[in-house]
Amino acid sequence: MAVIKKFRIKSFKNINSVIEFSNVSLTYGNRLILDNINFKINEGQIFGMLGPNGVGKSTIFNLITGLISPQNGKIKIQGNDVTQYPIYLRSKKFKVGYVPQYGGYFNDLTLLDNLRAISEIVIENKNLRNDKINYLISKFELDNLKDIKAKFLSGGQKKKLVIALSLMSEPKVLLLDECFAALDVLTIKMLQETIVSLQQESNITICICDHQARDLLACVDVAMILSNGKIVAQDTPSNLVQNINAKNAYFGDSFKFN
Repeated sequence: MAVIKKFRIKSFKNINSVIEFSNVSLTYGNRLILDNINFKINEGQIFGMLGPNGVGKSTIFNLITGLISPQNGKIKIQGNDVTQYPIYLRSKKFKVGYVPQYGGYFNDLTLLDNLRAISEIVIENKNLRNDKINYLISKFELDNLKDIKAKFLSGGQKKKLVIALSLMSEPKVLLLDECFAALDVLTIKMLQETIVSLQQESNITICICDHQARDLLACVDVAMILSNGKIVAQDTPSNLVQNINAKNAYFGDSFKFN
């Protein structure tokens, strides 16, 4: 497999955590989902989350966005305790963008009208709206697709559209939920390169959760493994695949990264 990430940020001159979970726990009924977890995502970092189905990866995204609240612990964004903040305030004040696994666009609107609709919500100046739309269409090479309804786009084209929509508000943090699912090899590579370019060009902090371990590890700086409500390992991709706890909980002995 080609190496997508040519460099990995292992340390920062000034370590500023953008997302921080402190002793966060969550249960659904009698089922413990997250058990007193602690982790940080640093500014400008591409951070990955891996783990079996139902382990709590998407739950962590829901906690970050404010869709749900923890039973215990604190969630900080840019050093601010946002545990009790509503969804809209986290999005508006702290510039948190979210790309869902499914949907995220208007089916019966064209690609261009999708961009226009979101721009009218997040950008007040009409001239700036058009500039931003044109920039995103150019960046994601969508010009020949702008008059096609979103429901007729391919899986990769839809994913590019949803990421473009999420960038309309110029987020400082971008959450990507299962972004490699059900995509072909070439589309996955395109998406990986897009993610890395966002880090390099815009210094956006990006957090990805996915089941496609190789695809995720190819573009992140750091990843963590979740199992049974706990974080069992966290490290750079090359170190993580050698970690005995990560092997036992997720990778197994035969997993090869490169």
